[in-house]
Amino acid sequence: MENVFPSTHPLIAAKLTLLRDASTEPKKFRELVREISAMLTYEATVDLAVRPSSVMTPMMETTGVKLLERIGLVPILRAGLGMVEGVWGLMPGAEVWHIGLYRDERTLKPVAYYNRLPISPTVGVCLILDPMLATGGSAVAAVDILKQWGVTKIKFIALIAAPEGIARLHGAHPDVPIHLAAIDERLNENGYILPGLGDAGDRQFGT
Repeated sequence: MENVFPSTHPLIAAKLTLLRDASTEPKKFRELVREISAMLTYEATVDLAVRPSSVMTPMMETTGVKLLERIGLVPILRAGLGMVEGVWGLMPGAEVWHIGLYRDERTLKPVAYYNRLPISPTVGVCLILDPMLATGGSAVAAVDILKQWGVTKIKFIALIAAPEGIARLHGAHPDVPIHLAAIDERLNENGYILPGLGDAGDRQFGT
């Protein structure tokens, strides 16, 4: 499928294996989420626009680059919060905007409960951060919100995804690249990813 990019990096695969392990404690789980998120972002931002910029080294002046566009990080609350620090380590100047969405366990549809985006966009590129792309409802809703806000360049970054969630997000927003550590087998009857890694929010926050 076009615009879907599962990572093939062995370091990401090894860290994801530890993340899946039911015996991994919350502290280590959070560390792994940060590390994998940073590595996925490195892969996802290879096409960021830059402009030439001169810099003086200890030896002489030379030419480098600066990022041309302002970047916004949009973690989907609450599980997406754990991904922010890893990404922020790569781009400390990025703005962070929160969108609160939860999945109604009866209907499996997303319910929005928090959105404090300003009236007009302050960034040119938004990276949506959510550890798991399951049914795809929250992902589609988040992209809908950002496009209505006026952002035209959006990327979705998740640790794992079910084929059903990928198909739903790609079907609604084929222009949004989806960057993943892995594509899992399927959803179960309750809308949870298999083999998955459990509830990413609960495992991060020890709840």
